[in-house]
Amino acid sequence: DNEAELILMEVADEKITKAEFLKVYFKNSKKDKEIDQKSLEEYIELYSNFKLKVAEARELGLDTTSAFKNELSGYRKQLAQPYLNDKEISEKLLIEAYERKKHDVRASHILIKVGMDAEPKDTLLAYNKIIKLRKRILDGADFNAIARQVSEDPSAKDNGGDLGYFTVFQMIYPFETMAYTTKVGGVSKPVRTRYGYHIIKVADKKDALLEVKTSHIMVIASRDVSQEAELKAKQKIDLAYQNLKDGATFKEAALKFSEDKKTAKTGGALPWFSTGKMVGDFEKAIAGLDQIGDYSTPVRTDYGWHIIQLNEQKPLPEFNDVKSTLKVKISKDARSNKPREVFVNKVKKEYNFKQDLKKRNEFYKYIDEQYYSGRWKAEKVSALNSTMFTLGAKEFNQQDFARYIKKNPSRKKKQKDIAPKTVVNSLYLKFVQESCIDYEDSHLESKYPDFKSLVQEYRDGILLFELTDKKVWSKAIKDTAGLKIFYNSNRNKYMWDQRLDAEIYTCSDEITAAKTRKLVKKKAKKGYTLEYIKKTINAEKNVLAIAEGKYLKDAVEINEKVQWTEGISENINEDSEIVFVNVKKVLPVMPKALSEAKGLITADYQVYLEKEWIELLRKKYPLIIHKDVLSTIK
Repeated sequence: DNEAELILMEVADEKITKAEFLKVYFKNSKKDKEIDQKSLEEYIELYSNFKLKVAEARELGLDTTSAFKNELSGYRKQLAQPYLNDKEISEKLLIEAYERKKHDVRASHILIKVGMDAEPKDTLLAYNKIIKLRKRILDGADFNAIARQVSEDPSAKDNGGDLGYFTVFQMIYPFETMAYTTKVGGVSKPVRTRYGYHIIKVADKKDALLEVKTSHIMVIASRDVSQEAELKAKQKIDLAYQNLKDGATFKEAALKFSEDKKTAKTGGALPWFSTGKMVGDFEKAIAGLDQIGDYSTPVRTDYGWHIIQLNEQKPLPEFNDVKSTLKVKISKDARSNKPREVFVNKVKKEYNFKQDLKKRNEFYKYIDEQYYSGRWKAEKVSALNSTMFTLGAKEFNQQDFARYIKKNPSRKKKQKDIAPKTVVNSLYLKFVQESCIDYEDSHLESKYPDFKSLVQEYRDGILLFELTDKKVWSKAIKDTAGLKIFYNSNRNKYMWDQRLDAEIYTCSDEITAAKTRKLVKKKAKKGYTLEYIKKTINAEKNVLAIAEGKYLKDAVEINEKVQWTEGISENINEDSEIVFVNVKKVLPVMPKALSEAKGLITADYQVYLEKEWIELLRKKYPLIIHKDVLSTIK
């Protein structure tokens, strides 16, 4: 649209198009796409003033200070974030996490350890080992028995690899995904995490426990107790169960039978807990309780026998109510890398990414002890200067990569199983990713007009705030002499209406009022102070309160029954108390002192300073509004 590109106004050296102006106008107007002639004229005035101030800030070099650059850089970084991620993947992750919150999974696993930075031969060894174990299980071997024998998770010897119930965010993301996508009773394909290779057997999937409050009756008996002790424990829990069936309350039965001393006194009450906080069999029993107040049949866990009652349960909040919480959790979780990885691949495709891996491999021989001790220098590879990869028109060479290596030393001492090749490959991958993101970042203003105008808005806003503070806000507070001159020139704007200079005496009863009145009458003659009157009256266990001040007609303290004449008023009954007023003086209409209206006077002085400043700026800088273009805005 050629008309939209017409120049509407020129301020200093800046030309503003009709389209630019309308964008800001509608952003700040309450009516979308509707022009109000009066508000348009007002906004032209405001916008002109705004642009004049920004021109002055630039003229003063405020946009060249390091404080300004750092502040703008911080804002720009935040504004750029949504443009440097794959929004679709981010949204999918939120929905996926919410859907997983609806279900709990109970699974067992077998782990064969292998680090993410292990040599290929070691990785292959671990993978082959887990594949063979999976085949044995699929051929009929017992999963938990094999977990006890060979799993490299130390807890497997006791629990047979059983992890109990868990929900979203409680396991590493690849592990969680495999558990949620494997059918109940099924054994997963190998899944790799930072710990190594796992195979997962899913025992159960159920509606999420979320957060529950329960009570329990417990008879203690570990799994390895004697047969006799086990029988005794079972008989006791059955007796407790029968007691409940016969009409005892859960609290009564807990007090009588429970061996959990901490909770028995309170009727077995446990604190609120969520999935994964209790052993699997305990949580499974709760899942079988439908109504609040229901209790389970006796349940065996590794710790003994329990009867569990459901007391309260919190429902799953709506998606929009937990969206921000899920976002925070995702940002702290490994899955947060996923949108970035997808985004980087899009950048590579868009800018025709090409690489020469041979140039990367040349670094293998340069990673030595100095790298692990943080003493590695880029000069070590000064002979290398070839292009490693290209993005659009930009080349990234080996010296760029050398500087990146220097900036990212190892956080751990060299381990024998981490080869230089692994270190270089890992660093190179990150270097490419960061370079792609930085490259796209540098093109945001040219690709996205909305982003460009938003950054410009922040830029102008920071400049405007700093300069206005200097010329108007802080100046009005610090310039006491100027404030005084302004007040003296405008003192008749800050007037007191007629007031009473009075003392208000509030007495508990008529006797106290009579005694007080006598002292008030003698006050001037005898030189009594208000403090003396109060002490004298209250010493006799009466109750007297005194207030003094200058009161306007609509002041709550001054009752409409009080005559506006000097002297002591009649008694006034107020909420079972007796009040009378001693009017010392009726004050005429008069100007307020500077100290009495300083806040209001300072605010008016700021308006005055700004008006003066704008007049100076209008003389200093050319301001042209093209009326012919303005007339096309309707």
